[in-house]
Amino acid sequence: MSADLTLILGSKTYSSWSLRPYLALRHAGLAFEEVVIPLRQADSKARMLAHSPAGKVPALIHRADGGDVTVWDSLAICEYAAELAPDAQLWPRERAARAHARSVSAEMHSGFMDLRRNLFMDLGRTIDRPERLAKAAGDIARIEVLWADCLNRHGGPFLFGAFTIADAMYAPVVTRFQTWKVPLTEASQAYVTAIEGLPAMKDWRAAAAQETLVLDMLLD
Repeated sequence: MSADLTLILGSKTYSSWSLRPYLALRHAGLAFEEVVIPLRQADSKARMLAHSPAGKVPALIHRADGGDVTVWDSLAICEYAAELAPDAQLWPRERAARAHARSVSAEMHSGFMDLRRNLFMDLGRTIDRPERLAKAAGDIARIEVLWADCLNRHGGPFLFGAFTIADAMYAPVVTRFQTWKVPLTEASQAYVTAIEGLPAMKDWRAAAAQETLVLDMLLD
């Protein structure tokens, strides 16, 4: 596949939703161009609307023979990548495991609001705020139970053995746990290490380190 795909991303330091499809596309071996739109700037919304009807990132533009296809929302983009590159097995091959992977991915997509509110993604620093960990304690505990269940069932090192969309969905949580110094079980720490060892994850972090935009989202 040539670079007929363009992935519209937010600032790599902060955009958890952008990281997810980036990892999925990289794992699928799909070549794509990147457009990074800095977040929370005066022109951010207008620039996003030029690529996506939702006016948000991420979005994927596929220049196909039948006309351009625009896909927005992280999980929808991951699903589209799975269709473009079925051999990459972005979902598990076995039906029960695939259903499980879709369930845990959907739980991440729509849930964990206390974690989102209190432990935002920030690759530029580590933050020592135990009171925020306390506010997200229920979500942290649920995620560790979910990870342990998947890893025990499928043997690791990723949630379903090999890397899948489920891992892409939880990768930003991995970064949050490190930013906010979340104490983890041995199994969870091993999973964090596996995600951080991905070449695509290393590339994302290296690009984030080159960004000059600094946002202070710690309002209390």
